[in-house]
Amino acid sequence: MSTPNFVFILADDLGYADLGCYGGRSAQSPRGSCSPHIDRMAAEGLRFTDGYSNSSVCSPTRFALATGRYQYRLRGGWDEPIAGRARTDPTYSPVLGLPPEHPTLPSLLRDAGYATALVGKWHLGYPPHFGPLKSGYAEFFGALSGGLDYFTHRDTSGTHDLWDGETEVHRIGYLTDLISERAVDFIARRRGDTRPFLLSVHYTAPHWPWEARGDEAEARLLADRREHIGHVSGGSVDTYLAMIHHMDEGIGRLLAELKAVGADENTVVVFTSDNGGERFSDVWPLTGKKMDLLEGGIRVPYVVRWPARGKPGGVTAQLAITMDWVPTFLEAADVAPHPEYPLDGASLLAVLENPAKTFERELFWRMNFRGQRAMRAGRWKYLYTEDGEFLYDLGADPRERANRAGREPERLATLRARYAEWEKTVPGVPADARVSLITNKGNMATPTP
Repeated sequence: MSTPNFVFILADDLGYADLGCYGGRSAQSPRGSCSPHIDRMAAEGLRFTDGYSNSSVCSPTRFALATGRYQYRLRGGWDEPIAGRARTDPTYSPVLGLPPEHPTLPSLLRDAGYATALVGKWHLGYPPHFGPLKSGYAEFFGALSGGLDYFTHRDTSGTHDLWDGETEVHRIGYLTDLISERAVDFIARRRGDTRPFLLSVHYTAPHWPWEARGDEAEARLLADRREHIGHVSGGSVDTYLAMIHHMDEGIGRLLAELKAVGADENTVVVFTSDNGGERFSDVWPLTGKKMDLLEGGIRVPYVVRWPARGKPGGVTAQLAITMDWVPTFLEAADVAPHPEYPLDGASLLAVLENPAKTFERELFWRMNFRGQRAMRAGRWKYLYTEDGEFLYDLGADPRERANRAGREPERLATLRARYAEWEKTVPGVPADARVSLITNKGNMATPTP
């Protein structure tokens, strides 16, 4: 069989249960699912029930996605997330980013003859030190920062942040649609090009500000009031679902264009999110959200479609995490990883071909925010926060409400010790690592635990 193509679609702050194929509330509404095209991908491919992001916040997960390694191995991966000082502070702008010399999924595939492109959000450091074109992508269209208004295309500081390559460009339009259009254009240009390709489509949707296609007036109001695009004064569940639906429409166009150019059969299309849901997200039956190491902050949808080698309608309980897609794609393309940068992720290729062919593994997380630590081993989860230690049987209690620590002290001790062993294998927390929060108890009411 010929070398496969890859399309990796990354949503931003999507909840585990937002999509219709994950039981989302929109599937029961009179208007139907907010994600019919992603739902079709699941029906024609494979859906993971226990897929995770490498972090519960944006840029750390993106380090893992680019490198196939735990984000803690790079200084930039410790900020939660990379924020404004990475652009403006001369002390931090040279260190808070993805080093160009570090091998990445796009650089390894590029060197193996792949055409590579990133369309959408980068969030791995700023020029002149960092950028997509320095880390393996031959083409880039999108934003360098972590959040962008959908109409003004300005970031949290009010700086315009839309780029084509390394040139700032001004475009009129809804950002989700601009990303979709450029992604479709890249696929259309594959006609007559015999090279395999990697297309990374990193949407900013459904990340704040809460703006659907008809909400340009709200964008103008935010700009006029100089209100932070974290948008704590606005939004609704209906607007949030509309934002997902706009993204889903673009994905439908992308899938149609793959078929039009004859690349549909042997293209691996993956859809997931960079972390768990935000304030309007649906994470049922999980608990927690973005910034938490509770399941709602790190368990995310994984939908994979590969007609050439995967059967339709598949479901797998395989534990998977963001960094796994680097070894998975490299194995599928028969490309070796760089020997000096051993991968932490595990290839899922055998699972894509046979969803029942699962394997045992352990997954680990650490967050500066609230001193959180977590580990998953089989059905069991160890969790530590500033409030104490917790042990959960996720097979029986995915909502993490029944703390088994007191009943099973030996299991708790075993997992705690295993976590400590793993922690020795990654660098410690830098003293200057920073956490940046948009919401707090002063601007958003907090429920009782």
